[in-house]
Amino acid sequence: MTVGTDSPAQARSAAPHAPEQPGADPEPPESGQEPPGSATPAVPGALVGFAGLDPDDLPDGLVIADETGRVVSFNAAAARITAVPGDRALGLPLDRALPLEDLKGRRWWALTDPYGGLSTRRGQPERNLLLPGGREVLVSARYVREHPTGPVRRVVVSLRGTEARRRTERSHAELIATVAHELRSPLTSVKGFTATLLDKWERFNDEQKRLMLETVDADAGRIKRLIAELLDISRIDSGRLEVRRQPVDIAAAVGRHIHVHITGGQSPDRFFVRIRPRLPALWADPDKIDQILGNLLENAVRHGDGTVTIEVAPTTLGDDGEEGTEVTVRDEGPGIPEASMSRVFTRFWRGSKRGGTGLGLYIVKGVVEAHGGTITVGRGPRGGAEFRFILPVGTPAHLL
Repeated sequence: MTVGTDSPAQARSAAPHAPEQPGADPEPPESGQEPPGSATPAVPGALVGFAGLDPDDLPDGLVIADETGRVVSFNAAAARITAVPGDRALGLPLDRALPLEDLKGRRWWALTDPYGGLSTRRGQPERNLLLPGGREVLVSARYVREHPTGPVRRVVVSLRGTEARRRTERSHAELIATVAHELRSPLTSVKGFTATLLDKWERFNDEQKRLMLETVDADAGRIKRLIAELLDISRIDSGRLEVRRQPVDIAAAVGRHIHVHITGGQSPDRFFVRIRPRLPALWADPDKIDQILGNLLENAVRHGDGTVTIEVAPTTLGDDGEEGTEVTVRDEGPGIPEASMSRVFTRFWRGSKRGGTGLGLYIVKGVVEAHGGTITVGRGPRGGAEFRFILPVGTPAHLL
């Protein structure tokens, strides 16, 4: 290990509508609404009156039916989700404008009967329903009454596409599959060695027993790390990652991690450390700082080549000039392709096929941001990957 000289140191039946008669015009709308066939959707006054809100500004589909069960509002998002033009939907009975079915093929409005059902109901919770053609959509409804058990004056329906939920479900499924796959190997090893030792203890000499137990211990440590990663991801996704701040000697932490790699067989000459002088006092979670450094150094050693350089320097953050610590880890390997730079800190990204869960850098980013810091990736002076994270001083309020 070479050390620089600067210093050590985130839906009534068949749908609710009044009986249609040939040539009959729809019943007149409530006061304050535009006629159902108009180009501009008729919208309840309260909605328009709120900061001039236009239903077309809403990100979710909005469909409103009046007391006769006819559609008086059908916003742009609803038209996009259902593929039904808004001007065609206006004035239609709700079941014709939204011909929804449940996942068993039953007509949804006939089942829920918002206008003729129990007068105590307030609506329908969000659920998956089907549009014509089998397209899934998330639907929830609100029944508006003038008094708690009075007749329904309006049915307000919210529509959302299922793409975001599907992506989340796929991500969770992929996470479970990845962790299950990574756990299988060490668990098989632990089970195999312990079963062998229990069954044939007397047949092995002390050196053989020690080797088996060391393997079991290493695999148990790997299982522990995988479970810790899974818990960290859960806390990061829910915004519950806790940071327990204490004074941290970042230079000493870097030294410890390099020592681990050297004792694991890496040459001391592969590491170059530069600690700049006048580092500010850093208050951070020591365990999580170790987690950040451990992941970045392992990434550099495993996926990079040549010398691994670690530089620690004082810096300032933002326009207010807040003090902080900047840590840079770079290698001299092939680096990260420009097209992959934006995906480095996402789940399951792997820079190569050299193993790993692809979760480490995602966790690093979550931990850095939990400290109020930032992390970036780029290309080093000699072409390798360069990771740089900046942490604010983070002094607890009671010490300021």
